[in-house]
Amino acid sequence: MLGFTLIDIEPNHCKNSVTPDMAVTSPTRPNPKPLIVVVEDEADLASLIAQYLERAGMRTQVCNRAAHALKFLQRNFANMILLDLVLPDQSGFELYEELKSSNINVPVIFLTGNLEEASKIHGLDLGGDDYVTKPFSYAELVARIRAVLRRADYKEDLNLTKNVKVNDEPFDFCGAKITPVRLEIAFPDGEITTIGRKEIGILSYLNEHPGEVITRKALIHSVWGQHADVRSRSLDQYVVKVRELFKKKGLDLADFQTVHGIGYIFDPKQTHKKGA
Repeated sequence: MLGFTLIDIEPNHCKNSVTPDMAVTSPTRPNPKPLIVVVEDEADLASLIAQYLERAGMRTQVCNRAAHALKFLQRNFANMILLDLVLPDQSGFELYEELKSSNINVPVIFLTGNLEEASKIHGLDLGGDDYVTKPFSYAELVARIRAVLRRADYKEDLNLTKNVKVNDEPFDFCGAKITPVRLEIAFPDGEITTIGRKEIGILSYLNEHPGEVITRKALIHSVWGQHADVRSRSLDQYVVKVRELFKKKGLDLADFQTVHGIGYIFDPKQTHKKGA
């Protein structure tokens, strides 16, 4: 029997479809099966999709409602979403936008019975990765999923952290210049030294949100990812390393402050103090 799970249509949250043996990670299994979240309210169709994907070497999680899918994705990592556009509680487009606003960035293929080109263009403009029109060939669906997964893997290879890519432009922070592609930080005295990926991610996120109080949780999610198991204490240790590095070079970090009990702020224009 194939290991897919159907979520009942009562207003309940998604149940984990991963069987116990699948949940155990093993060092002898370098390529775990990708998890595809199937958001489709037609139970029979969702069941068939899940069966074909399982046969193709993937894991599935079926959700019959947008609310179920949102709750599942807020708590779990997924490699891709197959997202029907017409759902009982919310449109697929609305769910996708809600996921993006929650910083849940998962590749998506839209499923639709709508043949209108404008609908397809709208989905792709929102950031969707592909479109499949019902009825469809399951062989084609699997091929499209694999193609999107390959593209996602390539994009991931370009990431230093969730928020920084290797080809991002250099940026200044408290008198130093950080160059992501070289993992380097250059100081005013001409010295250049290496800096860790996570440190670059932290400084980049703060630099992109000047004058804003950033919670520890928001910073962790932005740098490590939505489902990263990282404690606030670990984040603080990275910040300590950054402070020590700048202190050695005699650079003033008055613009980079800890907001006790909340997180951090990078405030080069001192807007936070002015508004206090």
